[in-house]
Amino acid sequence: MSATHPLHISDDDVRFFDEQGYFIYHHPLFPQDKFAAIQSYFEELLADLPQGVRTEAMDVPHFAYPKLFDWLLADEVLDLVERFIGPDIALWSSHFISKPPAHGQIVPWHEDSAYWRGRLDPMEVCTVWLAVDDSTAENGCMRVIPGTHSNGYSNYVAVDDASKSVFGTRITEDQFDLSTAVDLELKSGECHLHHAKTIHGSNANESGKRRCGYTMRYMPTTVKYVPNERWTHGIYLARGKDRAGNEYAEPGKRYEPGIRAIYQR
Repeated sequence: MSATHPLHISDDDVRFFDEQGYFIYHHPLFPQDKFAAIQSYFEELLADLPQGVRTEAMDVPHFAYPKLFDWLLADEVLDLVERFIGPDIALWSSHFISKPPAHGQIVPWHEDSAYWRGRLDPMEVCTVWLAVDDSTAENGCMRVIPGTHSNGYSNYVAVDDASKSVFGTRITEDQFDLSTAVDLELKSGECHLHHAKTIHGSNANESGKRRCGYTMRYMPTTVKYVPNERWTHGIYLARGKDRAGNEYAEPGKRYEPGIRAIYQR
């Protein structure tokens, strides 16, 4: 842990995450210069997007852009994650979700676990959602339904208008109580965490300000990754030791087998 960039996490914070399935960290995740560097790098990636690809669709960018490991494997983020999942940590995935002003898409209510079912055993993933921009209720910040991480496999139906949605399906309305939803507002540079089974989503961005977040997803190395012929995916040993007999890709290099998965939406 850096003496010049201390970690502000208490045992009560960890208990809150365990009970509620999310936690808001209202402190800068990275030192200012390191955070400014990822902001700048994101702008480079944004400018390099293929024509016609929406900015919400920048999935697993570290496969093609290994510079991102400078942040994904940084002590600042791994120290934070260690408090919640322990010292043996694997990097599962990452995703830039950037909602442009005025027409940023909805992220329908979902559980991350539903998209990864059968790939991880047990389903224990902690997502760190870094606010590249300020994230507010007005520009479509993430919202969670507290305490919904005991299941992770709700019933889904097709969304009403797929052109306005990041995903094509949503959890049926009878599966949760919308009145309990919490807006996870952040200042640029702060982050929040959520469990893979927690129900969450976000509204459209109809404001005049962009809303970008970088999701960095980690799991304890006791989780077994089950490969699938239809979906080539690399995981990385971020800290500590492997505990499940997984095979890991080499950080800092392009992961060629999985690059085709990027920008699919």
